[in-house]
Amino acid sequence: MVFPPSPSFSPRISLSDKRDGSSPAFGFPNGTGLHNLVTPMAECRCQILTKVRSVYFLHGVIGSTDCSVSLVMNYHKLKVAVIGAGASGLCAARHLLSRPHVFAPPVVYELSNCVGGTWVYTDKVGRDDYGLPIHSSMYRDLRTNLPKEVMSFPDFPFDSQLPSFIHHSDVRSYLEQYADHFEIQPHIKFRTHVELLNPVSGTTGDAWNSWEITSLNLNNHCRNTERFDSVIVCNGHYSEPFIPHIPEIEHFKGQKMHSHEYRFAEPFTGKNMVLLGAGPSGTDIALELCSVAKQVVLIHDHSLITSSMPPNFLQVKGVNRFSEKGVICNDGIEYPADVFMFCTGYKYSFQFLGKNVCLEVKDQRVTPLYKHIVHTTFPTLFFIGLCMTVCPFPLFHSQVLFALASLDGTYKIPPKVEMDAITEHEYQFCLQNGIPHRHFHKLDSRQWGYIAELAQLSKTDSIPPVTRDLYEANKKFRNQDLCNYKRFNYKIVSHDTWITVKPKPL
Repeated sequence: MVFPPSPSFSPRISLSDKRDGSSPAFGFPNGTGLHNLVTPMAECRCQILTKVRSVYFLHGVIGSTDCSVSLVMNYHKLKVAVIGAGASGLCAARHLLSRPHVFAPPVVYELSNCVGGTWVYTDKVGRDDYGLPIHSSMYRDLRTNLPKEVMSFPDFPFDSQLPSFIHHSDVRSYLEQYADHFEIQPHIKFRTHVELLNPVSGTTGDAWNSWEITSLNLNNHCRNTERFDSVIVCNGHYSEPFIPHIPEIEHFKGQKMHSHEYRFAEPFTGKNMVLLGAGPSGTDIALELCSVAKQVVLIHDHSLITSSMPPNFLQVKGVNRFSEKGVICNDGIEYPADVFMFCTGYKYSFQFLGKNVCLEVKDQRVTPLYKHIVHTTFPTLFFIGLCMTVCPFPLFHSQVLFALASLDGTYKIPPKVEMDAITEHEYQFCLQNGIPHRHFHKLDSRQWGYIAELAQLSKTDSIPPVTRDLYEANKKFRNQDLCNYKRFNYKIVSHDTWITVKPKPL
């Protein structure tokens, strides 16, 4: 038999004497017709070709001996790298491993010696034993601000015996169980620092660019370069602090720090604390500090917190400048500060990307990305988990399925010009509706339509409506009673119904 060349696979002929009339099966890539694969030859006359559930059987005769001719298609499986073994990276690896007919086993690069990413707590701040910045921003007593019932991956629930608002160690255990259950650990290169990611072939805009990753093994100091068909970046965005400029900061004589360095409250006993930023971390840390500090001043530009707060808590709108002993706010009052803590969030950082990748991060917006995921110039490069103020694990799940659908052909990625036009339209829509440039990736209630769209494009199931309903209800409860909302427990009873379980006593 003679086979014409194919870009997607290389066939192998297997001839075996089969007097019982049976014949092995062989599969073809989607859209490949048999007339492109098989041509007649003198020694073998094709008698019949049958298809049963997309499996073809070819029966032939060689001379006077009955035989079966099986065609084994060694078509190219996509080799995909995953950068990061936190929640999003584990999710990517799990779904790559679930499709062995399309994807080769993934290679997962992880800087630390364990899975979990930002959910791995350490007392250390600054730099680790290898001189690299500490990745995690976790603090000792953190409990989730979302109930576990809406946090889990859709295909792997949390232990139902846990309370709804769980300690960070429970989330880490959950991710370790997820990795074990889906047998991800053997595919992870721990203590491996990705130094450089570059496209190495194909023309700009070609969907089949390949990639080279240069990495350094931190244990043996060996450097290695590997080539991949696609790369999924899952390096997180809670490790490089964003510190805004405040006039006259150089005059301040007190301690300055970012919440990334905060671990526990005891060192701040009896001190005047001033925190800038009232996001989830700012408000949570402020409440922790109220238990030990002399006074906690929370400066922010959001709507004032109306929930009942501790007596030594004070909130102020807007900071003007520093003084030697504290800060002067927009109300003209100087607030004393032994410690000033920036709770101002984090920057997106992709230091391993080569210049040829041409990814731009400007005022907290990453471009050029389609659907917050796909690099429009290099559409085999994906970024998972850039979106903020979301249900993280369900969102990662939806984004990963969309990325894999675009790789396996389930979803046909539009041309670059079309992707960029769609993204610009979405960006302008946000601006027109009062969403500033820096919050383009901050979805909050926009996440539900976004997740539904990803599910539709990838032809997968969307998350159930109960996730949205409980998330939105919890947000309301948190605003009403910031000090006590984590006392409540919830139970999901159907895809669209949840109930409140008796709260823990005060």
